[in-house]
Amino acid sequence: MVDDERPTAEIVRARLEALRTRLGNVEIVAVTKGFGPWALELAVDAGCDAIGENYAQELLAKREAIERLAPEVHFIGQLQSNKVRQIAGLVDVWETVDRTSLVDELAKRAPGARLLVQVDTTGQPGKGGCAPEDVADLVSAARGAGLVPLGLMAVGPTGAPPDAAREGFRIVRSLVDSLGLEICSMGMSADADVAVEEGSTQIRVGTALFGPRPPRI
Repeated sequence: MVDDERPTAEIVRARLEALRTRLGNVEIVAVTKGFGPWALELAVDAGCDAIGENYAQELLAKREAIERLAPEVHFIGQLQSNKVRQIAGLVDVWETVDRTSLVDELAKRAPGARLLVQVDTTGQPGKGGCAPEDVADLVSAARGAGLVPLGLMAVGPTGAPPDAAREGFRIVRSLVDSLGLEICSMGMSADADVAVEEGSTQIRVGTALFGPRPPRI
């Protein structure tokens, strides 16, 4: 995205306020992946306390802006165990924990880390997540390793209408309740309304705030 295509601070503030008015009392994580450090500036200026990044190298490239602006950083992409060490000092919440090997690596590299367990509700390849029936055991394993499971997260199906995510979101909300967890992170720009209807407490939005994301090179 070139400079003259960037939204102004006023536009991002207006978009954030519109989301809050429409969706109610739900936490909004501003997804800054694919955008430059300017997106962090605009998100924080607009009053968004949390930002989300998907790629370790991109997160590292934004270190200066993160350290200067001090947002709460959520890692929301699929996480390779060998990347944990590189970004441990920058991540506040690890949102895509889906296997015990990742729990073990976090316990080693980021003791006491706060996390969300990702639930696979679509069966689509490449999305990550553990099966719903394995969630309780993974939450228990994380606690046993000294980590802090705050809740669960899920990603809706790709290439489907928003309502197609409803059943999966309902399963995740039920698991959050049965396990006595706090955060239910479901919904992105396209399916945020359905997610909130099904009990999401946190949504992750990028294009709804910053406009179209440039192609990844």
